[in-house]
Amino acid sequence: MHERHKKLPERNFPTAEQEARAAARQASRYGGPESSYRLAFTDERFLLREELRPVRMQLELLKCEMVQQEQGIENTIVIYGSARILAPDVARAQLEAAVRTGDADAARRAERALEMSRFYDEARRFSQIVAQRSRTLDAPIYVVTGGGPGIMEAGNRGAHDVGGRSIGLNIVLPHEQLPNPYITPELCFQFHYFALRKMHFVMRSIALVCFPGGFGTLDELFETMTLVQTGKSRARPILLFGRAFWEKLIDFQHLVDHGMIAASDLGLFHYVETAEEAWARLAEHYGFDESGTLAGELGEER
Repeated sequence: MHERHKKLPERNFPTAEQEARAAARQASRYGGPESSYRLAFTDERFLLREELRPVRMQLELLKCEMVQQEQGIENTIVIYGSARILAPDVARAQLEAAVRTGDADAARRAERALEMSRFYDEARRFSQIVAQRSRTLDAPIYVVTGGGPGIMEAGNRGAHDVGGRSIGLNIVLPHEQLPNPYITPELCFQFHYFALRKMHFVMRSIALVCFPGGFGTLDELFETMTLVQTGKSRARPILLFGRAFWEKLIDFQHLVDHGMIAASDLGLFHYVETAEEAWARLAEHYGFDESGTLAGELGEER
């Protein structure tokens, strides 16, 4: 190429990053905290103003979306569940400690925690299955969790166990919640807005797998079920782990009997007990075990 033509494709203007770096190097009497001289997109005090909330919401939407696009993530399976469900070894150690103290109430609580810890194992094994089996598809399926402890940790941990990648959508809470150590670092996000976090849970999901949980889990579950029921979102498998837990917690038939939901709405979800059963339902629904499955087409909804 002739020398005079070499610069034709170059940018006409510096990038925002270049301008920000140049501005940071400038020594100025207007560099103090009271100054308004900073570039708007580098001025943290300005960006955190109440009036800038719409901009911050857009940034939370775009950051997670753009990173996932860059990472080639097309399809996810969402795992919801309690942050309070312990890994079996931890639950067993707590029970032994409670027994040693002679506190009957503490021992009973520890026994229940040990019983519930089976769901940690199921979530971990289910995530292992997803990471392993989806490697044969045209586009892999990524497990996505809320990024915290408990069931969320188990979901990320299972993918990590088998060399898979997984996503964590953490959120800033009044009490400290750090991301669990099993999330793929470049896929570990932090949110301020619950609504945008929940939106990202659903955007690429081909299935929702819900383990026992409290208010947060119920909120996430029912928002997804409402979106499907009302036709705002396309239908996808919704699997509830542990029929005994869910049937005692929520009497869905009672809602049907009183006309609050239609009988057909009971088909929006299915109960499962094991990781293998959960994968089998998804494999049947999407034909994962058939040759030529195009997983890249499953999650298109955006």
